[in-house]
Amino acid sequence: MKSEFTLAFNEITERFGLSQDTVMEALEAAMVSAYRRSVNASTAQIVEAKIDAETGEVRVYAEKEVVDSVENPQTEVALDVARGVDPLVESGGMLLVESTPKDFGRVAAQTAKQVILQRLREAERDAQYDEFIEREGDMVHGTVHSITPQAVTVGLGRAEAILPRNQQIPGEQFRVRDRIRVYVLEVRKSSRGPVIVVSRTHPHMLRRLLEMEVPEINQGLVEIKAIAREAGKRAKVAVAALRDGVDPVGACVGLRGVRIQSIVRDLNDEKIDVIEWNSDPATFIAKALSPARVSGVFLDEGLDRGKTAMVVVPEDQLSLAIGRAGVNARLGARLTGWRIDIKSLPEAGADALNRLTTDEAFAEMAKAQAERVSQVEVVLAKKAEGRPVTPEEYTVLTAFVDLVQKALEERRDVRRRDYVQKLEEVRAGVPAGAYATPLVQVGLSTRVFGLLQEAGYETAGQALEQIALDPDKILGLSGFGPKAMEELKQVLETYEYPEPAPQVFEAVEGVEVSLDSTGVPVGKAPLAEAELQAESKAVAAEVGALPGEEAAPLEVLEPAEVVGAIPVAMEATGEPGQVILDVEQAFEQLAGQLAVVDEVADDEEEEEGTLVSPKKAKKKKGVRTIEYDPVTGEMVVKRRRKRGEEWEDFSP
Repeated sequence: MKSEFTLAFNEITERFGLSQDTVMEALEAAMVSAYRRSVNASTAQIVEAKIDAETGEVRVYAEKEVVDSVENPQTEVALDVARGVDPLVESGGMLLVESTPKDFGRVAAQTAKQVILQRLREAERDAQYDEFIEREGDMVHGTVHSITPQAVTVGLGRAEAILPRNQQIPGEQFRVRDRIRVYVLEVRKSSRGPVIVVSRTHPHMLRRLLEMEVPEINQGLVEIKAIAREAGKRAKVAVAALRDGVDPVGACVGLRGVRIQSIVRDLNDEKIDVIEWNSDPATFIAKALSPARVSGVFLDEGLDRGKTAMVVVPEDQLSLAIGRAGVNARLGARLTGWRIDIKSLPEAGADALNRLTTDEAFAEMAKAQAERVSQVEVVLAKKAEGRPVTPEEYTVLTAFVDLVQKALEERRDVRRRDYVQKLEEVRAGVPAGAYATPLVQVGLSTRVFGLLQEAGYETAGQALEQIALDPDKILGLSGFGPKAMEELKQVLETYEYPEPAPQVFEAVEGVEVSLDSTGVPVGKAPLAEAELQAESKAVAAEVGALPGEEAAPLEVLEPAEVVGAIPVAMEATGEPGQVILDVEQAFEQLAGQLAVVDEVADDEEEEEGTLVSPKKAKKKKGVRTIEYDPVTGEMVVKRRRKRGEEWEDFSP
């Protein structure tokens, strides 16, 4: 028959959902706290409590000093009593002996009750946090417990979550005890337990629903490329097949739309468009504006405006392409990552005609296309008068818009190439050290520096580059006049920029290093001058060379090890000609190599007959240290050398 303690112990573990070890640790900690309070023991004294899981008997062990004559029973124990516990103990030693008070059971029950409850609550909160932090970014089922204007409380079993108002689908109504699906947005700790914030508007909730409803996505046959969503209105999902013969859109929609309709019902009848992803941006943008039909997509990847796409649609499809309150156009832009400008076919035709007839750059093209221009003028005149336009005339208008836009795209490409070429020439004329020199160091006045900083200029190289490309852009800044421009030019042109450090890389036997077009190893930025000096001195310290002396030649190690002459560590990636450069790993391995060098030096001294005590041997291993210098922000190697009767520090 189980004891009362066992029954109560099992009830606590089941009620709080905790492991037996966790509950036992909480009980033992409570017994220790009760003992310290009952005997007023010091916190420096080691106290342990052991509880018999079968009978519930509590035994407390306290650390006491072994003495011949006991003066304080709380901290001292007689030698004969101590030897009953440990026969080898001597007077003056410390020993854990049983110190359970006689009435400890009643006192502990009163003193430790709150401690036990507090420990159990903390353990329960930690268990809840550990459970839900792993489910962050996942979808869970919950039950509505309470509804307030600010948030909805959702029960998730052992814990409750908060569904804020801004994370609820507009127009969705809840009732108490409703079963809903929510997306775990955030889990954080607090004094009252874990705070779990859930959402029903996050785009990843739609991703999780698709993963649950579409087996092809879980099996890796179909991949979700992008999701754009306005909760409660519309959502667009771009999917792609990872295996030939698989229809990604059909797999997501299901037979007669059964799969997608299940998700639509779960999201309060939110409309969902599933489109096939395409690597061609123009084709992808045309599909992203479905269900509208698109006549043409013309891309403009301007260096100043960003990626912009002009989409031409038939006149009767304009409102459908834009959508109610522009939702279809916004979702298409989010899905594709392009800024989309939608125009009707007559409007695009009028713009193309105006450009062709007024822009001198298109004069030759206007002469060559004079017949087509006249046809377009007739079609636009009929449209303006409200007369019917035939499909053949619409075809002529579409071909004309396509012709002009293609010519415009070619001119844009030429200007873009010219700009890139000019930018390369300008950068070749700017001192290399200017890009690493902050504007605050060149000596500009406070006013000029403040105006440039507000405009986003951080280094002298950026300012010199913009002056060479287009000085009017800097003159156009608010409060920036000709005098400020003269000051800027004079300061930047007369400032002496530091020369960039030479890139020194030594070959490692067995490791192939691939270089890019500039001669820099793949995955590694050029080292600064201070880094090269610090690491070269670290190499000199390793091989035993004094500052200013020439280091001994280094032995080439295996490819997996760090060669002292190479400024960084190299780790092979498994691909031919590819390496990963890691400075932190280099410092760690360098510290280990320095320790090995120190040990070898100690062994050589012992072989020569020098008697070294163990204490001195430990001190000798500390003559080289790697420390972080807060002034330069770099790791430096310090080595102590004996000169005459004094020890001096040599720091790189």
